[in-house]
Amino acid sequence: MFRAIAYQTILKVFKNLEFSDAVLRQRAAKIHGEPSNIPLFYTLVKGVVKQRLKLDFILSHYTDDKKFEATDIKIKIMLYIGLYQLMYMDSIPAHAAVNETVELAKTTLGDKVADFVNAVLRAWQRNPEIEYPSDPVHRIACEHSYPPELIEKWISIWGEENTEYLAIYYNENPKLHLRVNSTATTPEKLIQYFAKREIVVEKAPACSQMLITDNADVLDDVAFSEGYFSIQDCSSAMVVDLLDPQPDENILDLFAAPGGKCTYIAEKMENTGEVVAVDKIPSKMKLLKQAADRLQLTNIKQIVTDAFKYGPVAPAYHRVLVDAPCSGWGVFGRKADLRWQAHQNLNELVKLQAKALEYAANFVAKGGTLVYSTCTLNPAENDEQIKNFLARNKNFTLVDAASYLDPLYVDASFYRTLPFKHNIDGAFAARMAKST
Repeated sequence: MFRAIAYQTILKVFKNLEFSDAVLRQRAAKIHGEPSNIPLFYTLVKGVVKQRLKLDFILSHYTDDKKFEATDIKIKIMLYIGLYQLMYMDSIPAHAAVNETVELAKTTLGDKVADFVNAVLRAWQRNPEIEYPSDPVHRIACEHSYPPELIEKWISIWGEENTEYLAIYYNENPKLHLRVNSTATTPEKLIQYFAKREIVVEKAPACSQMLITDNADVLDDVAFSEGYFSIQDCSSAMVVDLLDPQPDENILDLFAAPGGKCTYIAEKMENTGEVVAVDKIPSKMKLLKQAADRLQLTNIKQIVTDAFKYGPVAPAYHRVLVDAPCSGWGVFGRKADLRWQAHQNLNELVKLQAKALEYAANFVAKGGTLVYSTCTLNPAENDEQIKNFLARNKNFTLVDAASYLDPLYVDASFYRTLPFKHNIDGAFAARMAKST
């Protein structure tokens, strides 16, 4: 059953370029029977989406490569599903992976396709050894499943070894990071609480309010539903630590939804003052409201509008956060489809980010703080944006992030995390002070 739903979901993702956790949850709700089928569904869908290029490369060795390139996407997805189970899902016996996938192909696409799928999968089983290209760009791209142009860019920035570490990191299952709601409890109390339930939760080295676990059961625990913690990566939380919100302040959060940083700001303000959260996507703002209600935060004012239309434009805020739309190079592990989109429309993104910074600067009060953040590792969206902004705006100066964060996560006064170095998602932020 879970394979059929996985097939339909992957087909939808590849044909419509539509992928989100919301889509996965909707599809998972259709799975009945064994509860263990739901995590298998998630693993299979996310894994196939991530590993598509690698699966293509391998499968082309067991068919006519030119004919395989022109093969209908529905047939390819059947092969992806079967091969991914054989290669990565050890909990599924090999015979079941093949037989169940072939049966699904038969009922969905007919006997001929089923015979073809069976022949290809068994050919791989007989001889699974594959030789990857010798040049670094295509080797890493094919072996770890990334667009070659993206790998080429990464190698030019970090070199071959670090690029491969980065590619491997994003293909591993990320740990869950728990942000403790400081208005409700403490990290120590939450660790003790889960210990009584035989769930191992440890302190995160990067951030004092963060915990880390491998156990997804925490999401079903009443401590989550009652607002004692949220799910947020350490790399994202440290952007708020850099912003350093204080009680009773007025703070503006542009591009605020779905609200991870916004709710952390509200918590650090001890549920006082006001955080104005602006975003144009109603469905994402609904998630922010649900999170605020769950955490019992009452100091967030939501405004559903385009960030560039928010007003009145006046220097009225102690602190302004611009969590800009970006290419997402830092979160490929959590967002399975993003690697296939990250190199698209980059020039437009850079223009949008520059516009967002300029617009946000208008809202910063004299002596106030502006923080620009992204979840990408791309210098064009990070360092270069700040350099250009400061050149245009002489009344803003860069503040050393090491004054607010562990210097381990600071580079050239910027906050920067690199997965191959820090073992958390990639992020960037710059804190700037307004003089006049």
